[in-house]
Amino acid sequence: MAHSPALLDGYLGLSRAMKRVKIPRALSEKLSLAVQEWIGCGTCREAHREAGRAAGLTETDIELARQGTSTDPREAVLIGLALRVLAEPGSLSDEDVAEVRAHGWSDRVIAEVVGVVTLNLLTGAFNLLAGIQPRPED
Repeated sequence: MAHSPALLDGYLGLSRAMKRVKIPRALSEKLSLAVQEWIGCGTCREAHREAGRAAGLTETDIELARQGTSTDPREAVLIGLALRVLAEPGSLSDEDVAEVRAHGWSDRVIAEVVGVVTLNLLTGAFNLLAGIQPRPED
């Protein structure tokens, strides 16, 4: 990213901003795991697996997030929204947003899901383009 000061500045600004989201850290890691599984960035997936563990996620939580779901229906609907924002944003409707709200999520959290997805897409796509791979297991 250092080859493009504009990209680097935008990435760093978004990264700093997303640290102030209202989404609980463990749930943010679940969103990131689901998105990175879809994108296919192994480096990001491993980083979010470790961050998820540090945030208190169990191996079951991590695996379910990688599958795009959760045992908690409120979390599952938010993870589903994140994946739709990533894969098919044009299909999202007012009814979809109403469903997420019906599960108790605020408009702020709904907006922040877009930010989490965007940051993950930028990071994962850049890593893949740059050929950055996870370190082999020792």
